[in-house]
Amino acid sequence: MPQHANSLDMLLFCGYMLVLAFIVVPVAELYVLVTVEGRIGLTATLGAILLTAVVGAGLLRRQGMATMSAIRRQTASGQFPGRDLAHGGILLFAGGLLLTPGFITDAVGFALLVPAIREVVRLRLAQYFRERTIIL
Repeated sequence: MPQHANSLDMLLFCGYMLVLAFIVVPVAELYVLVTVEGRIGLTATLGAILLTAVVGAGLLRRQGMATMSAIRRQTASGQFPGRDLAHGGILLFAGGLLLTPGFITDAVGFALLVPAIREVVRLRLAQYFRERTIIL
């Protein structure tokens, strides 16, 4: 397969991801927010959004500190903390999702706070990059 075909595929993939991130997700979030607001009211909906942000920030802080501690321990013992660095990156992404107002992004952000789910995501990302990386 010609090299430019892979580049074109990657460009199309990036375009799809941008459409997903900046059009589909916000529209879906608005739909869910309006639906929830219609069922439980504006005050309760805003309270739920605020509560998920506060709870998420607290959980994220606790797990982030634990991950940083593990990275320091491994580095001090001369080991490369690759697994924990990946978990830290996933936690950073989860934090961004939790700070974004909305129930869908909060659900994904909270899911990424579960260590077993984070490990599955880490393994999938490692496989994805392993298949697409050429080491000379």
